[in-house]
Parts: sequence; C-alpha cells; structure tokens
Amino acid sequence: MSPTLTDANPFVADPADGLAALESRRSTAETFGIPLAVLAELTHRCPLQCPYCSNPIELDRAGTELSTEEWKKVLSELAEIGVLQIHFSGGEPTARKDIVELVQHASDVGLYSNLITSAVMLTREKLAALADAGLCHVQISFQGNEPVVADRVAGFKNAHAKKLEVAKWTRELELPLTVNAVMHRQNLHQLPDIIQMAVDLDADRLEVANVQYYGWALKNRAALMPTLEQIEETSRIVEEAQTRLKGTLAIDYVVPDYYALRPKKCMGGWGRQFFNISPAGKILPCHAAESITGLEFLSVRSNHSIAWIWQNSEAFNRYRGTGWMPEPCKSCEFREVDFGGCRCQAFALTGDAGNTDPACTLSPHHERIFKAASDEAAGEHNRFIYRNFAGGTPETESAT
Repeated sequence: MSPTLTDANPFVADPADGLAALESRRSTAETFGIPLAVLAELTHRCPLQCPYCSNPIELDRAGTELSTEEWKKVLSELAEIGVLQIHFSGGEPTARKDIVELVQHASDVGLYSNLITSAVMLTREKLAALADAGLCHVQISFQGNEPVVADRVAGFKNAHAKKLEVAKWTRELELPLTVNAVMHRQNLHQLPDIIQMAVDLDADRLEVANVQYYGWALKNRAALMPTLEQIEETSRIVEEAQTRLKGTLAIDYVVPDYYALRPKKCMGGWGRQFFNISPAGKILPCHAAESITGLEFLSVRSNHSIAWIWQNSEAFNRYRGTGWMPEPCKSCEFREVDFGGCRCQAFALTGDAGNTDPACTLSPHHERIFKAASDEAAGEHNRFIYRNFAGGTPETESAT
C-alpha cells in the first residue's frame, strides 16, 4: 500500500487536486535524470552468514528471482536510458549459473560491469570466463587479514584463504581489484595489516567500510559497534596510509554514522543519483529501502518502464529533494548537502522514515541513540547472530 499523502510530501500541495499534484511531481522528477550507475542484486542466496549483512531481514527466495531473459531485458533498457555502469551484487552474484551470460550481455550493450563478490564460489575457470565475457572490475569483501577472525565473521570455514586465492587470480587475469574491508569493533585492531594485505594483493583500491547499522547489522549492533577511541585510532591510521600510499593504493573511508557530526548523503540523496534492482525485480532508491513499511516499490515486471518508475513512482518521490523535511532539517543550512541523511536508518531507529536521521547531532533522537550505542560499544557482548539460510530464522553462534 502506498503511504498516505501528507504535507510532508513535496509533490502534493492539495490532496484533493490530483492534476496539480501530478504536475508538481512531474516538474520535480524531471530535474533528476537517470543515474549513471545501478546496483543489480541478482540473488539473495549467499554461502556466508556475515552478521553485518545489509540485505533485508526477509530475503527474496530463489523462486522469485528475475530470469536470465528478464535480467537481459533490464540491462538493455538501462543502457538505452543512459546508465553507464552495472554493479552485479547479491547475496552472492556467482550463485547465479547465468552470471557469465549476464556479464556478456552487459558488455554487448555497452555497460561497464563490476562484480561485487565474496569470492568463495569462484573457480579460476569461472573468473577467466567472466573476464572473457567483458567483466571490467572485481570487488572482493574481506572480514579480516587472517582466517581466525575472518572466517568467524563470515560464518564460513576457509573463506579467507579462498578470498586471497581469488584476489590473486583477479590480478593474474589483469582485472582491476578493489578490497572491501568491512570494519567493526572485533576486527578494527587488524586494520594496519588489512591495509598491507591490500597492497600485497596489488589492489587498486581499498574500502575501509565501517559497518552501517540497519538490516541484519542492527541485530548485531551490540557485538559490532566500535568505541570512540577505536574510531579515532582508525581515522589516524587511514589518514597516515592515504598519504604514505598515494599513487599505490587508493583508500576510501566510511565512518560509522553514529560517530559523525552530520549524517552522510545516503546514496547521494534519496532518488537523486542511484537506484537498486532487487532479485525479484523491485526498483529501489537504495538496497535497504524495502525495510520501510508503507512504501510500495514497483517492479521491472510492471507495465511501467524503468525510466518512468525512477521519475514518477510515489516511492522515489516520497523523500526526494527537501520539501518533505521536518525541522530541524527544513531550516538547516546543510539540507541540500546531506538531504536529511538516511531514511532507512531514521525508520529503523525511530519508527518514522520522515524523521531527522538520528546520526545527526541536531536530531532530537540523537542523544538517546548515541548513548545506547556507546554503552553497547563499551560492553562485552561479542557473540553474533547469524542468518540461518536453510530455515530462514536467526541462529546465534556457539560459545568459543
């Protein structure tokens, strides 16, 4: 069901005046164009059980996934409307038997393709086939710099060794490589060694990505949240490495929202620079957007084009721009810098996606939530709640 139209919706001045509302929406939507990059979540299937997983709590099942022909139609349409980059993700995208065919089709229609992978299901032959099909870039997630910590976080035996192997194959096949290191309280002490690991693997880029707390990660916040002292030390290490390794390794750094003064411009702003396509074909402003109840997200299987959905759908227009904002966002000098922060986080932590992102120090919810997170960071809770993919219910790790 679509959300109720209220004064918070910038596209409806008078709910009784449908024509005026439509014209207002059209004039606003036409200013946004089409994003240059799209995230294609081919499947939610994944052999890993990372406790920080950002996929929805309710995963799309294999039987609901878009078919090969449906994905190829989507890729062609994306190229036709001006998208330049396609990022194949999941779950684990290589769980799809048609991954080589989809990469080949992306190449055929002129899309730059990036594979975002855990790497544990890849063989050298499959990676070589992907390269031959035109794959342009590989991004591998790492959970640490050695197997004891890394495999525990991944919930998968021998995952770390396989990732190192695939990273080496990637460079042997002359594909660009990004190391994505998801950081949290239980592995931040390994950051200097992770940086060196990225150098040793001849990676082009390292993403030091502190966990963002929504989706499954929110269930594990007490076990993952770093202390302020850890974040300060992390910032120092990253700054030193960025200077020392300039020209050798590009390092991107994502600070946890809870420790920032202002919220980040989530995905470039809701419905402004990015969209995501779920395994079942729903078009989303971000990969976590389905967590917001009350919004109806249209599918590529509907009778609307992707371009129409991007420009005209209620879900995309709901939090676009600044007209929807409450105070203090509405009069904030940064309202067109961060666009109110993350709507999914606002919903997860306050129950209302229209509230100011609690990551912002100006939010009336900030102090309470920061206090709770700080208490968790200082605690001794270290056990993870993993997904149990077979049964669809959460499973807590055994004591070690």
